[in-house]
Amino acid sequence: CSSGQEPYTISMILKEYFGTKAGMWDTRVLATDISQNALSAAQNAQYDEESLSKLPAGWKTKYFNRTSEPGVWTVKPELKSNVIFRTFNLMEPIRFKIPFDVIFCRNVMIYFDQDTKNQLVNRFYDATVPGGYLLIGHSESIDKSATRYNYVKPALYRK
Repeated sequence: CSSGQEPYTISMILKEYFGTKAGMWDTRVLATDISQNALSAAQNAQYDEESLSKLPAGWKTKYFNRTSEPGVWTVKPELKSNVIFRTFNLMEPIRFKIPFDVIFCRNVMIYFDQDTKNQLVNRFYDATVPGGYLLIGHSESIDKSATRYNYVKPALYRK
């Protein structure tokens, strides 16, 4: 999850998409990292103006509050409560109770050898609901002959 921008952005997109019907769906976002320091920074949820500069018009004031520090914004509590942060090592079995509709694993697998990537992707597959998706970084690839996911388009796979 690094600094938290991606999980909070995913949560904003879900809120925009579902609108007033968001409460009818489980739109929680689980953000994981092996680093407790990265998770702490993400949970702190403070970003400078430059980090927020590419948000769509109106999103900054809708989802963020100014802090007392000039040029620094913090994620509003109602958005923050929709993102769950957990320490997780990708090399360990996935033991979350609820299967995932979508798994984002972007720009992580570039650090792994092919066998490790194949094992990880298979663990993701087992943790994804039927019809669910795996999204990876554009610079990453999956060995199509070693996965049960169906290729949809670059960086997107479906169970």
